Amino acid sequence: MAGAGNSIFVILLFLLTGMLVGGVWSTYQNGSKTATAVLAVLAVVAALFALLMMLEVM
Repeated sequence: MAGAGNSIFVILLFLLTGMLVGGVWSTYQNGSKTATAVLAVLAVVAALFALLMMLEVM
C-alpha cells in the first residue's frame, strides 16, 4: 500500500496529531480536565495510527 496517497495520509495524520496536542495544552491551561483527557487520548490514537501507517503495518 505504499504510494503517494499513503504518504499524504500519514502527513495529514501527523498534522491532526499536532493540532490535537495543541488542543490538549490549551484545555489543560484552561483547567478542563475532561476535555484534556479526551483530546490526549485522541492525539495518542492519531499518532499511533500515523506511525503504523508509516511503517506499513496497516
